Amino acid sequence: MSKLSTDRLWSLAFILPSILLVGIFIYGFISWTGYVSLSNWRSLIPDYSFSGLSNYAQLFKDFRFQADIRNTLFFTILFIAAVAFIGQLLAVLIDQHIRAESLFRNIFLFPMALSFVVTGVVWQWLLNPSTGVNLLLEKFGISPMWYVSTNVLAGFPVGKIEFGIPVALIAVIIAAVWQMTGFSLAMYLAGLRGIPEELKEAARMDGASEATIYFKIIMPQLRAITMSVIIIMAHISLKIFDLIYAMTGPGANFVTDVPALYMFEKTFRANDYAGGAAISILLLVSVAIFIIPYLLMNRRED
Repeated sequence: MSKLSTDRLWSLAFILPSILLVGIFIYGFISWTGYVSLSNWRSLIPDYSFSGLSNYAQLFKDFRFQADIRNTLFFTILFIAAVAFIGQLLAVLIDQHIRAESLFRNIFLFPMALSFVVTGVVWQWLLNPSTGVNLLLEKFGISPMWYVSTNVLAGFPVGKIEFGIPVALIAVIIAAVWQMTGFSLAMYLAGLRGIPEELKEAARMDGASEATIYFKIIMPQLRAITMSVIIIMAHISLKIFDLIYAMTGPGANFVTDVPALYMFEKTFRANDYAGGAAISILLLVSVAIFIIPYLLMNRRED
């Protein structure tokens, strides 16, 4: 018993520094941010007087923040759908044991080695209306405005904004999908390689078509991977900052703006620390909405 107690004490001693650091630099700072979001600190001079939920109320009345919510919603939906679909499609194609499989796999995984800042700069040049790929498209009479467009597809008024898909946001989605599809590909390819070949052969012997095998056997086996891809991509899309900062900025009429970018400018350029803290807490809540149910589900399955 004494040895067991000693082992536990040593274990506690080893993990105690990590617990303290996490408690201070994560949960402590989250608590401090929440406290600042309820204050009147809107200049370089700290003002911790209590303001209640007024900072949050002002945000939801703000035209820019309403545009941010719209942009984040459509960016998240389209980004996740494209990454999951294209990654799964590429994984199925590569899983056919094609020639130079490792070459194609490395090509698709290469964008993940780049930072979002590099991706933003490269795609800004590629999709610039006067340079890049547009020089080729102009020969066919096509002159897309890409990320400089202020049009909103299928838009209708909601609050102070036009609710729909901003055309400029599609360019950002293309860049983000290009970079993150490799992650989805790797996840799905690992899942496909884990499905026993005997299971597929048995289905073929029973007369099942390849489409039936895919939808009835393979897809259910990849359900956990699909959920993981959705959660991870949602986490990335909700807090995305560097790609948009490097590629487009908030855009005209805030068609490519996101909460993280607004928080940065509100805090470090406008010195509205209470408003920036409020946006940070809302971002934390939005990420938690995706992450916590996923963690609880995994814990229940374990």
